[in-house]
Amino acid sequence: MSDAPLSFDPIAEAGRQWEARWGAAAAAQMTAATSIMRVQQILLARLNAALEPFGLTFPRYEALMLLHFSRRGALPLGKMGARLQVHRTSVTNLVDGLERAGLAVRSPHPTDRRTTLATITERGREVAAAATEALNALRFGMDPLDDAELGTLVAMLERVRASGGDVAPGRDAAR
Repeated sequence: MSDAPLSFDPIAEAGRQWEARWGAAAAAQMTAATSIMRVQQILLARLNAALEPFGLTFPRYEALMLLHFSRRGALPLGKMGARLQVHRTSVTNLVDGLERAGLAVRSPHPTDRRTTLATITERGREVAAAATEALNALRFGMDPLDDAELGTLVAMLERVRASGGDVAPGRDAAR
């Protein structure tokens, strides 16, 4: 992020340029996509800043919480990749970082020699709880949106995610 806000909205300006060349519908689509990308950058910066005292980045936090929420506190690396929706190389890097911090350990799967497990440590559970408190206090960086707006936003973005094959339409996390 830059140090000072711009005196104009570059996304709105790009939208005006886009509309002049490709029409209002194309401009609306481009500005929506660009706005989402910019908000992602803002949120990642906010969340990473909040997690820095815990020695975490947001992606490592997500991996740590995945282990924290698992029934046994351990998951195969491949399953972590699928649930985090990242490439296996990314999972390796995430678990490397958690291991270096003493928040997780790797171990061989007890019945499948081809599989490696990541297991949360007691220190990992403590850090997961403290980091979650910090993120909840920050409202996960979602100010100034209220709860109703957040619900609307999640529902709208779920439709885009479903159209991309990310999640089955109408499915919730419990299924």
